[in-house]
Order: sequence, then structure tokens, then C-alpha cells
Amino acid sequence: MIPTKTANFEFWIRGPFREMNTELEETYFAADDRLDIESMGSPIKDKLTREGNEHIRGLLDEGNTDTGFENAYNLLGCVGLFMAACRRHEITEPTRETTSPLVEASSLALHIASTLGVSPRFATAHLTTHNYAVDGVSRTFTSLHDEALFLDYNAMGVLSYMRAADALRRIIPLGVSHQLTYHLLQDARTALEDVAKWNELLFAELDVERFFFCVRPYYKPYRVGSAVYRGANAGDFAGINIIDMLLGVCSAQNISYSQILMDKFLFMLPEEQAILKDCMRRESLMQGFLNAQEKSGQKAWYKKNLAAYLEVLDAHAHTAIQHHDYLVSKFIEAPADSIPAERLKNLTASGPPLDVLIRSLEKLRDLRTSAERDDIPSRYREVKRLRDSL
Repeated sequence: MIPTKTANFEFWIRGPFREMNTELEETYFAADDRLDIESMGSPIKDKLTREGNEHIRGLLDEGNTDTGFENAYNLLGCVGLFMAACRRHEITEPTRETTSPLVEASSLALHIASTLGVSPRFATAHLTTHNYAVDGVSRTFTSLHDEALFLDYNAMGVLSYMRAADALRRIIPLGVSHQLTYHLLQDARTALEDVAKWNELLFAELDVERFFFCVRPYYKPYRVGSAVYRGANAGDFAGINIIDMLLGVCSAQNISYSQILMDKFLFMLPEEQAILKDCMRRESLMQGFLNAQEKSGQKAWYKKNLAAYLEVLDAHAHTAIQHHDYLVSKFIEAPADSIPAERLKNLTASGPPLDVLIRSLEKLRDLRTSAERDDIPSRYREVKRLRDSL
């Protein structure tokens, strides 16, 4: 049974909260200067802040809100959406504060997150894989078409990545030579092809300006208490990193990549954290084929399974190229080019300046594609050796 105050807060998030955010977005988008957020919509911002704080104050007074993981995680998401909206509308701004002015919201978020073992802010899962629909409508910041489009296609991509990761994980107790491995590799390839399909639809249908100015700003870093927590990221789930490591294109022993993993852990669900930690200690499929090459390179199982493995590798590389060369380039870099450099501060969701973010994403893309680079631990030579053995 969900407590009444929790249910009322959820109703507010799905109703008046969404309506106020939508009205503010339409105001910003129609303005001559879409980045001059502080000068617009003060009465709506005041109402949003007042009503949100009233709901959260009641939840704190209620005391123990624990009614099971799902309900607690859901409540954390609602609190996080409120705090993220306050950040988007510049009601709060971490660079001008040493502690969040949303004291009650910070207290509730920290309380829930510490009991669940997750970050005390909303994560991507709150709007994708753990976003309960009520009468056919899931939770969103706004009622804008482009936000729903972005979330739906992202969720489909995440689920497809999870399918691919699950298929690859099932190979671990079987080994690369098992007859079932071929079928599991085919399953993984098909799932990654679905990721590419959802990406293509997203790139074709999502409006660049609506995404850049009205959707992405809700994913900025914000303070919870005295600490700043980076923005939610579409990659904050275990599946994509499981694929990286089991295919062998990325390694947890690489300091840059392990830093990415450490940064992501608390943004993932606890069960995903456990799965990812387990995969960090596993031998990759690439190493399995390399180990078998000298002894079994001419055997039928080797050629059949290796060919299937390389198809998965290519499908994963394709999605990495899609993400960087289309999503990042079209929906982030291109619109940012029209903004004066002095106004690009705090543009990215993850925190670092845009040029720094782009360089790190390029390196990640090139790891996933096994590009011919000597400045990163690319598996270019190992992949070429395997391709040449067929």
C-alpha cells in the first residue's frame, strides 16, 4: 500500500508539475533569447517551488516512507525530478550556492538513496526502465512531444542493449567453442541491430532545437545537500559496459574506462551494480578466441563462432558510431556552435566543458570500434588478427 502523501506527490508530479514545466518551456522557446531563463516565468517558478516543497515537507513529517524497494525508488525519482526542474529553471544553481536551498528535498533524497545504495538524485532508469505508466501515460518532465519521443526511443535502445548483454553473459559458463554460443551471439547481434534501428528513428524524428533547448536542460548537475551530483546519462545502465567488456573492446584495467565505471555505479540499480562488478572480473570472448586460435583456428566451430562474434563486434561498433557521429554531433555540437562561448558554461549534463566531453566520447567511440589508435588501449591489432584467421 502506497502512503497517501506519497501518492499525492506522485499525482502532482504527473499533473500540475508537468503542466508548469511545459508552460515554462513554451515561454522560453518563444523568447528571442532562449537562454535568458532567469528573466522569465517567475510566478510559475514560485508556484512550482512552493507546491513541491509543501509535498516534500509532508513526506518528511510522515517519517518512514519505506514500502519496499520499488516504491522507495519511485519516490526518489519524483523528488529528483522536482530538484532537476528547479535546476533547469535556475531556481537553484550549484555554482552560486554552497548547499542546496531545497533543504527538505535534499534531506528526503539523501535518506532514501542511502537506504537503497544509489545516487540521491533522479537517474535515467526513473524515466525509462522504471517508469510506471498510469492509464497509458508514463512520467515525464513536460508534455512536449519531443521529450516523450526521446524517452521512448532511449528506453527501447536500453532494453535492446540489455538483451544483448544478457545473451553475452550466458556464454560465460559455456565457453567460446560451445555449439550454443553461436546462437547466443546471433541473439546479441540481433539485439544490437535493434539498438541501431531505434537510434535511426530517434535521429530522424527528434527536433534538434526542441531537444537542445527544452529536453536536455533537465539533465544538468544539481546539488543535493552540499554535494553536486552530475546529470543523469542515457548510458547509466550496466548493459552497454557488459557488452564492452565481454566483447573485449574495453577493459576495467584501463584507468580511464574504470573511472567511467566507478562514476556510473551509484546511478544504476543495485542489481545492475552487482552484475557489472561480476563481469569486470571475467575473461572476454575476444581473449577466448585469441587463446583458441593457434590450436583450433582451422576447426569448424572456431570459424563459425568467430564469424558470429565478429558480427556482434561490428554491430556494437555501429551503434557507437551512431551515438557519437549522429546524436552528439547533430543534437549537441551543432546547436552549441550557435551559442557564444561565454554562454556555454554548464551546458553538458555530465558536468565537464563541452570540448572535454566531446574528446572523451571520441575516445570511447574509438575503443568500441577498435580503431587504429596508439594513444588509447584499442584492440585494433587483436581484432585484425582474428579477422585474418578466418
